Amino acid sequence: MTEELILTELCGRLWHTTHSDRFALILSSGAILPEPAVPNCDRWKTSQGEEYYPFVRTLGGVSLFDFDNFDPEIHSNSCPMSSWHEFVPYRKDWGHSVWIEIDREQVAPQFISGPDLVTRWKSTDSYQHTIMPHIEAAHLGPVPRSAFKRAFLVRKGEKQFRPLGI
Repeated sequence: MTEELILTELCGRLWHTTHSDRFALILSSGAILPEPAVPNCDRWKTSQGEEYYPFVRTLGGVSLFDFDNFDPEIHSNSCPMSSWHEFVPYRKDWGHSVWIEIDREQVAPQFISGPDLVTRWKSTDSYQHTIMPHIEAAHLGPVPRSAFKRAFLVRKGEKQFRPLGI
């Protein structure tokens, strides 16, 4: 699946992405948890320890991709160090990803937008914690399954995504 094809589906919406094994855990727990039972060695940007965890994790949040008004070329030019390509269309080292669409209205009370997240990151002088500027948003606390709109699986070498039950 190409990046362009998946971006057509992702753009304008709010998403969480995960491994298929973790998706099964999410469904069984009933929520996307800020601190799931996943070893740090299997989590994004945790190899250097707690002092360098991703910023959203330090807030007790769940990292989300906010593709509202997203233009990949503009974003890449303004944020050249952003690692969003590592996740779209799927995590390169996994060869697949599950994308879960999140209902923006349902999560609004605990939602921090990408621009607001960057402002908080800067105002707290948290530069040692990673962030994907403007495209990464946060949900403080668990994201309940009731906020899931749909989910699909994207795999390397496949031309279409597979809808998954939520």
